[in-house]
Amino acid sequence: MTSHHPIWTLTTEEVYQTLATSAQGLTEDEAAFRLKHYGYNELPEPVQRSLLLRFTDQLTHFMALLLWVAGILAFISNTPELGWAIWAVIWINAAFSFWQEYQAEQALAALKRVLPVQVKVYREGELRTILARELVPGDVMQLEEGDRISADARLVSSQSFYVDVSVLTGESLPVSRHAEPVLTETLQPAEVANLIFAGSTVAAGRGIAVVHATGAQTEFGQVAHLTANVKREPSTLEVQIAKIVQLITVLAVGMGATVFLLSHWLIGMDVKESFIFGIGIIVANVPEGLLPTVSLALAIAVQQMAKRNALVRRLSAVETLSATTVICTDKTGTLTKNEMTVCALWLPNKTHNAPPIEVTGVGYMPQGEIHIPAPIARWNVDLLLAGAALCSNARLLHPVGSSQWQEIGDPTEAALLVAALKAGLDLEILHQRSPRLREIPFDSRRRMMTVVLDWRSSDVWMNEAPYLSFTKGAPVEVSQRCRFILQDGHPHEMTASERDDVIAMNDQLASQGYRVLAIAARRGNQELLEQDALNLEHDLILIGLVAMIDPPRPEVADAIALCHQAGIAVTMVTGDYGLTAKAIAQRIGLVNQKARVITGEHMGRLSDAQLRQILHHHRTGLIFARMAPEQKLRLVQAYKTLGHVVAVTGDGVNDAPALRAANIGIAMGISGTDVAREAADIVLIDDNFATIVSAIEQGRAVYQNIRKFMTYILSSNIPEIVPFLAMVVFKIPPALTILQILAIDLGTDMVPALALGAERPEVGIMQQPPRPKKKPLLDLGLLLRAYVFLGVIEAIAGMAGFFGVWWSHGYAIADIQQVSPAILAHMADPTITTIYQQSTTLTLAAIVACQVGNIFACRSDRVSIFRIGWFSNRLIWLGIAVELIVLVAIIHIDLLSRIFATVSLTPWQWLVLLVCPPVVLGTEEVRKWAVRRIEVVKNYKTQ
Repeated sequence: MTSHHPIWTLTTEEVYQTLATSAQGLTEDEAAFRLKHYGYNELPEPVQRSLLLRFTDQLTHFMALLLWVAGILAFISNTPELGWAIWAVIWINAAFSFWQEYQAEQALAALKRVLPVQVKVYREGELRTILARELVPGDVMQLEEGDRISADARLVSSQSFYVDVSVLTGESLPVSRHAEPVLTETLQPAEVANLIFAGSTVAAGRGIAVVHATGAQTEFGQVAHLTANVKREPSTLEVQIAKIVQLITVLAVGMGATVFLLSHWLIGMDVKESFIFGIGIIVANVPEGLLPTVSLALAIAVQQMAKRNALVRRLSAVETLSATTVICTDKTGTLTKNEMTVCALWLPNKTHNAPPIEVTGVGYMPQGEIHIPAPIARWNVDLLLAGAALCSNARLLHPVGSSQWQEIGDPTEAALLVAALKAGLDLEILHQRSPRLREIPFDSRRRMMTVVLDWRSSDVWMNEAPYLSFTKGAPVEVSQRCRFILQDGHPHEMTASERDDVIAMNDQLASQGYRVLAIAARRGNQELLEQDALNLEHDLILIGLVAMIDPPRPEVADAIALCHQAGIAVTMVTGDYGLTAKAIAQRIGLVNQKARVITGEHMGRLSDAQLRQILHHHRTGLIFARMAPEQKLRLVQAYKTLGHVVAVTGDGVNDAPALRAANIGIAMGISGTDVAREAADIVLIDDNFATIVSAIEQGRAVYQNIRKFMTYILSSNIPEIVPFLAMVVFKIPPALTILQILAIDLGTDMVPALALGAERPEVGIMQQPPRPKKKPLLDLGLLLRAYVFLGVIEAIAGMAGFFGVWWSHGYAIADIQQVSPAILAHMADPTITTIYQQSTTLTLAAIVACQVGNIFACRSDRVSIFRIGWFSNRLIWLGIAVELIVLVAIIHIDLLSRIFATVSLTPWQWLVLLVCPPVVLGTEEVRKWAVRRIEVVKNYKTQ
């Protein structure tokens, strides 16, 4: 089953011989043997780590390791209850994070599509239907219009065979394929006209093909392999969280070690007690609720985006959208509908520069009108559209109960059929009265197609001749073959001026984004059936021009405008023609008249430095056309080298490597291939480019919300640390126990922080430029606000509650210092122990009460709560309710009060707690007012 020559150079007999098969197909025994040898015709599933190992990842990240060490130290210090509590925190974090990632992957698994389920093949001389996964090399497939090709194959028979290869090359128009040997051996497989590939579809015609590659050995599989070899970089959120963990770790370990040394040397504690308080500092510094709150906030964003038809495969990718600076988008099926629509007709007349005739209606719907001006005869329009329809191989189906027609074949030809229906032509009668006798298919060299018809039964124009040929193709090439032009129902010699009018009208329509076809005819006798293409397609009579467009999605223009407002550059990257891509880009507002089109061939001659220079100096107005998969990949890598955060959209196999390499890949869910969806971070379920704008807005909101609840969580760290610092400085017992710190971080703070994660996007969020990629999530401003401002206020309130309880029982600071050693040694009398537990309980309650005010303060870093609204996020109130319920439970439920060493508070102590929320919120409102005033002054001075 081997040959020294490429399979495309072989004759049909040599193909059968090389693949050890025949026109009768394989026998069942031989097919079973080859299936066992080659394996199933399917792409191998990407290797994934087991669920156990992926769950283990959540237990071994840097912050988790820090907590593991803290737990071990607690056990060493003979405080097992503390050690178990700390370790429980690790497991809770791991469970939250793993479950949300797993749920997102399962949602994608439900969306996955597979290669065609069934295919027709010859086995033992009989045409049979088998599962596509059972195809083997040597199978003989029968293909016809509408079939999806399931394996790479060599055509051995074809009739007007056209293939849609858009998922492989990005080319939106079907290409012609034939069964003749191609003798040039140095071609790339995609350039060979007798080869067809898995993943493409038959747009027109019929053919017989012999399978020569299946599964991973197909071109489809090779691109998938290229995708798998691209290393995915961590998202910006993962990078930011890693830096935060490193910063907090250094801070926690440093302060813990300092407290251990000071308490042991200055206060004279034994090693065990010093260990415990060193652990307390570490636990107080580590925001245990940060990771699960990040995961849950991202999960909420994922659910909201799912309602907007965007399925997120990787949680951290949501936040990456907030930093996106460039979107590289495919054209076919992403910006456009992939539905050709005839919009205008042009018929020559004696009036120079006659305007085109408008055709209304879009898509494959016959509803619409053709506005024919008075000088133009109706039959002239009918002739133009009849010729266009008869010179087509597409078909239209009308599903029951639907107003939309379904096309089978070339979208361009389907558009011509729809236009004929709009003109009132009966296509079935038209084909019956004018049967096709001969066809010369379209090819890229001639750029035209011709059919010869029996015209004797036709009631349309020029029926005095027995045969009539219609030619459709590129206007420049067709006009060069025309000797005559049809005006007022009569052909006459085309003058140079009239030829100029045709070319001028073609240029006018093309500059508006239309794809223009010329329709010409020739009447004759037997010679029309015998002449070759060169002789047949000459001395033609030009009938007119047909202008059509693959209409952009109606929402795309607004979506691109919003991207520009948000400071995001949009670059079109397509496998289509450059001029077509430029026209579409201008139509949707993607580029202006100064747009620069760079073809794949041109890009191949550019060095990496030259490519980066072009990208740097042309941030907008760039179109990359005729791009191969490796070139798209190179483009994305060039953008990333320049420091951009790149999002790539696409639906075909050709997009997958770039999707994988991008900071964030966005695939289409309906028209997208399995490879593209697997490579992407986000899948657009509705294939709607505008959904990307909503996703970016949500991504920016997520970034803001993460900063909001980080401020909220970190604010409580200061009042948790200060009691241990006060213990060292004033030689008093700590105002909080370690378990009470855990109660704040994982009990009372968790739900309110999650409520902040569900905040709606702030007004004007899409009028701001993307945040810098290197801007830290935890910057100096956030730290100063959380630690130095809000945290200090809460620490003062907490320590005031601690000393207030002692003072209410008549103990001054000196008295507290005197009883401190007994308390630390757990040898104090019951009265002193009760007072101490009440003081720590009030400290705990004061911090929680301050956090009630803090949650409103953290809803924005500069906008007043009175402008945001008290009830615009009802989850805030749910969080407050849970926070207070947890606090009351810790204090009044016997089991919890014993665990957390709390006692009941007096009525006056509860009343004091009511002061804490307005103090925190009121102070923060003053700070926000000052910030806004400073901004106003700065803006005034700059004007």
